[in-house]
Amino acid sequence: MSKIRKGDQVVVLTGRDKGKRGTVLKVLPDFARAVVEGVNRVKKHTKPNPMKNTTGGIVEKEMSIDLSNIAIFNPATSKADRVGYKTLDDKRKVRVFRSNGEVIDA
Repeated sequence: MSKIRKGDQVVVLTGRDKGKRGTVLKVLPDFARAVVEGVNRVKKHTKPNPMKNTTGGIVEKEMSIDLSNIAIFNPATSKADRVGYKTLDDKRKVRVFRSNGEVIDA
């Protein structure tokens, strides 16, 4: 069970996008990286490919960011928060916010 998952609201802690909020689009667990919407955008020069029906030009896209540079967003406190784990009475393991102990996923 990873601490940050696809669909989570996260805050960027360091780098040129520090302070930005976004939704996690993809998590790459093998590399400990995540792709966050609107964060770490780069310009990629692409060639046209008639076989794939793509046009060439400069495309702006999101690149991955290290998991250590993002933290989950806590809507109750409106700040970045750390993630912990808790086992419920029905033996389910759930993620919780460290600051107030609220369950993240129901």
